[in-house]
Amino acid sequence: MSSQKSPLVLASASPRRSELLRNAGIAFTVQPAHINERMLAGEAPEEYAKRLAREKARAVSMQRPGETVLGADTIVVVDSEVLEKPRDQADAARMLRLLSGRSHRVITGVCLIKAVSSSEFQASSIEDVRAETTEVWMRNLSEEEIKEYVASGEPMDKAGAYAIQGITSRWIWKIVGCYFNVVGLPVPLVYQMLQERFFAADERG
Repeated sequence: MSSQKSPLVLASASPRRSELLRNAGIAFTVQPAHINERMLAGEAPEEYAKRLAREKARAVSMQRPGETVLGADTIVVVDSEVLEKPRDQADAARMLRLLSGRSHRVITGVCLIKAVSSSEFQASSIEDVRAETTEVWMRNLSEEEIKEYVASGEPMDKAGAYAIQGITSRWIWKIVGCYFNVVGLPVPLVYQMLQERFFAADERG
């Protein structure tokens, strides 16, 4: 497996991200980050996802100097609109209508940090921020299907109001890119980043 000396710290309470890391055999602990997740005026979707991932990772890294921290943020983009977690059932239904019968993009910002100090982020710290994009096609949904799906409760804590690994799997007929990214974490990208810079740093001690 890897030469990672200490577990990765996942700066997220997402059970889906935890399950993906666990299934990939990547050792980790969880310490959720609490930041203001608000899009800035004029901010491009990919930059928004990357900024939130960076802010989450940095917030936890300052409390865990010397440890490798993973921050991630997933958004759904249709046309130029960013769809995050729905505010309520009506918002979830609105999002599903937007996604019905067309393609959309799922973008996850990923940030890995190993800070050397708890006081500030220093030049000698390691930080790597990237993003993964997957294009997803959803078939036409009827109003009854939308109503029943929203009533199931599954959409309520998901970006774009759906879970590709859940009930929505019956409606997704095509994806281009990383499936795991749509679930919430592009595991191959995370592992590549760990191998390139962070596993090597652990080996050096």
